[in-house]
Amino acid sequence: MNSQNTTAALSIEGLVKDYPGVRAVNDVSFSIEPGSVHCLIGENGAGKSTLVKMITGAIKPTQGTMKVNGKVYTPNGTQSARESGIATLFQELHVVDELTVLENLTLGMEKSWFGFLVGSDLEKRAVSTLATIEPSINPHVRVSTLGVAQKQIVEIARAASSGANIIIMDEPTAALSEREVERLFTVIRRLQEQNVTVIYISHKLDEILSLGDRVTIMRDGKHIATKAMTEVNGRAELINMMIGRSIKHDYSPRDTITDEIFLSVQRLSNHRLKNISFDIKKGEIVGFYGLVGAGKTEIARAIFGADKSSGTIRLNGKDVGKSPREAIAAGIALVPEERRTQGLFTNLTIRENIPVMNLPRMSDFGVFREKDELNAAIDYVEKLSIATSSIEKHTEKLSGGNQQKIVIAKCLFSQAKLLLLDEPTRGVDVGAKKEIYDLVKNLASEGNSVAVFSTELEEILGVCDRIFLLYEGSLVSEINNGSDIDTNYILNAATGGLEEVV
Repeated sequence: MNSQNTTAALSIEGLVKDYPGVRAVNDVSFSIEPGSVHCLIGENGAGKSTLVKMITGAIKPTQGTMKVNGKVYTPNGTQSARESGIATLFQELHVVDELTVLENLTLGMEKSWFGFLVGSDLEKRAVSTLATIEPSINPHVRVSTLGVAQKQIVEIARAASSGANIIIMDEPTAALSEREVERLFTVIRRLQEQNVTVIYISHKLDEILSLGDRVTIMRDGKHIATKAMTEVNGRAELINMMIGRSIKHDYSPRDTITDEIFLSVQRLSNHRLKNISFDIKKGEIVGFYGLVGAGKTEIARAIFGADKSSGTIRLNGKDVGKSPREAIAAGIALVPEERRTQGLFTNLTIRENIPVMNLPRMSDFGVFREKDELNAAIDYVEKLSIATSSIEKHTEKLSGGNQQKIVIAKCLFSQAKLLLLDEPTRGVDVGAKKEIYDLVKNLASEGNSVAVFSTELEEILGVCDRIFLLYEGSLVSEINNGSDIDTNYILNAATGGLEEVV
């Protein structure tokens, strides 16, 4: 780190971002030293992503100021941020496999003459930068021949060679092996030697502690603290600052859970999951909690047959097929994380959406019974308290909470006995949340089994009888819900603090 340069690489003063009814970032102020690795941490929903979007010009602040190298910085888009020397590496790679490394390094910055690409100093600079960061990568090989970590290094070299002096890395090790993580850390330290500033965002607290020079903690949209890593007393202090409060929940034990195993999953594995085994009892609500990238959505999709996996999935003692069609036929329904793109036909009406997962219930010998469709829509609008002026309203015009209720209504109409809810209350208001929670509890009381997959700890603690904790595709702990729940233990497990997996 260059200690002689006292001007902050990036300074943020009083940054605020308001959305209708929500203050996502609330009066955040801190500065980042040049040539440092500055870590940014917080629970899901702490405001990190919104803050980064403002820094990169993707969204505009409601109020507040930013400065880059002492100069006022007001980006009007991501291109403006790049021109100011700020580059971002996202969890999803942005390289073109069919092109060579060199072509990827200069992609979008090529020089041309009368429509023909010509060589330039940029190519020489890009090759030189790559050689400095990672000399083992041949600039003339196709990117498709490289591993994930090497592709990531190509992205880093592209950012550095384009003149970026601040590189934001968002969960950069999510798909890397332990050895690849070490290589990435070496690359980051080489960037520091060139006075490049790295803003490092991760849920993996051990990485934060070993790599960072300073750390900023956010909670509920607010800046909690910025500390030198030498002043941080281990992961326990980071966790306490991230939580900072007692997690409120109104869970009360239920007496409708039986000892009958309804779903049994053994050694479930795929590109993300690592030998996941668990069971769900009849009438039980179980929760799967983990931070972003822990594997919760992959478990839900694997059970539903939407993603390929190995292992066994048995419902009521019978093997479940490996496709959504077979899962629905067996009595499994999924409320997906992305309701608008995966859960609804937004160009169809409420009446047309509700029966689509079980159309045979609406027909006799191939003849569709429109009256039954009408009655079903009216019935579920009433049961789920869906706010609408008409069942003929297109679902795209409904609020987020009412859209989610339509997705749940579809699943209930399919006569599912196991309901998989992936982020069931994301983007819905407080009133709709309570209605969905009450609905989940009622379904379980009627003998149905429910699995809730969520990154919101309060949600998991409020409705689930048993909780499975996930980290990096592994199930690391199982706990029973109750008044003596230890939220620090939960977050410690979710951030990689448990050495052994179950």
